[in-house]
Amino acid sequence: MDKVLSQVRELSKEDMAAYQENLMVGGGTPGPCIASGKGVRLFDDEGKSYIDCTSQSWAMYLGFGNEEIRQVVYENMETMSHIHQGFHTKQRFALAHKLASIAPERLNRVSFTAGGSLAIEAAMKIALKNVPGSKMFCSQWDSYHGSSLNTSGASWITTKSSGGFTGQLNFLAGVNTNFVRLPNPYCYRCAFGKKVESCGCECAEFSKLMIEKGVSGPLAGILIEPVQASGGQIPAPKKYLQRMRQIADEFGAVLIFDEIQTYLRIGDWYAGNYYDVEPDIIVLGKGLGAGLPIAAVIIHDRLKGFEMGAEELHTFANNSVSQIAAMKQLEIVERDNILAHVNEMGKYIGEKLNALKGKYPQIGDVRQVGMHVGVEMIDPDTGDRMENAQAVKIRGTAIEKGLILGTGGFNKGLLKFKPALVVTAAEIDEIVDIFDDTLKQVL
Repeated sequence: MDKVLSQVRELSKEDMAAYQENLMVGGGTPGPCIASGKGVRLFDDEGKSYIDCTSQSWAMYLGFGNEEIRQVVYENMETMSHIHQGFHTKQRFALAHKLASIAPERLNRVSFTAGGSLAIEAAMKIALKNVPGSKMFCSQWDSYHGSSLNTSGASWITTKSSGGFTGQLNFLAGVNTNFVRLPNPYCYRCAFGKKVESCGCECAEFSKLMIEKGVSGPLAGILIEPVQASGGQIPAPKKYLQRMRQIADEFGAVLIFDEIQTYLRIGDWYAGNYYDVEPDIIVLGKGLGAGLPIAAVIIHDRLKGFEMGAEELHTFANNSVSQIAAMKQLEIVERDNILAHVNEMGKYIGEKLNALKGKYPQIGDVRQVGMHVGVEMIDPDTGDRMENAQAVKIRGTAIEKGLILGTGGFNKGLLKFKPALVVTAAEIDEIVDIFDDTLKQVL
């Protein structure tokens, strides 16, 4: 074994405690010290096994320790890794073409960045370029698009959604505040008191009114998560997205789908395909690189794209290692019919979790589309969201039992079940059994 790798793996708990003085971590949820992983499972530094229902920030689509991804990355690294953005590579040509070929028909040009926040900002640049004189954007209530100074302005982390301001309060002097927030299609807790069966898409109609009355000057773009992840695993109804497409057109705004978490996981290549609603820009990240850092924007043929002159320049925008991993992942998804598996297993875990509702009145709602699965925990006496402290206890107890669950951004009572897309029915049975045992203990 390589000397450096051996030294790292042999770090003691005392070493790590001492070295922690050298480390700054600005967010996330504390968890065990991870030493390795295989498939949907992780192993900590003491050898304990966990089924990971977070796919490590929803990024590991094919699970941990995938041999084919490892091999293609190794072979690519023999001759090429980092290449300056200005030089062409076959890897970049191939990935751009592939992403365009599976996108909605008229979205055909791709630009790469190193991460999701940068990709959202790239989409914002494109919108500003295509709507002369504009500076304003709209995003949804409780949305999350990143934590950079631009994207945090579009995200719940700069509001009091959580009941108080977060650490973003430290940076408000630099945060982009040119965002007007629009109602999200939160059907389980409709802000307009409507039921799905009788809904007139009031959230979208109110959004139109907000744009008319609340946006100064031309509107550059509308940012939408087709499945609002941090906000509560909230899938947008198709009629909502259709109406928002119309509203964007009425105001001459660019419709941006933040698909950083919906790409593949929704059970189709893109949410635009799944809902049959064509956005102007698709933003990708997280799982795009099979665990390696890469993000992208795909833009509509009618839009002006980036041009030379440092309009969009990143040192690691042409990372051939991430690009080849992304290509290999797409090959495996097609070859092994992973998208059909996503829909089948997503439905299966959704049914199993719904079956627990009769046993635990604290389970208020189960929301599932593809392998996006969220369980909203409630106070059964009031119907209000479960207190964060109790939800955190559920998550902590589940970890003790070997199950890692995600939570909502500000709403810890929303538990996320989003394992790697290759999860099996037997593993889902194990996930739900541990969750059942956890609820039995905590509740």
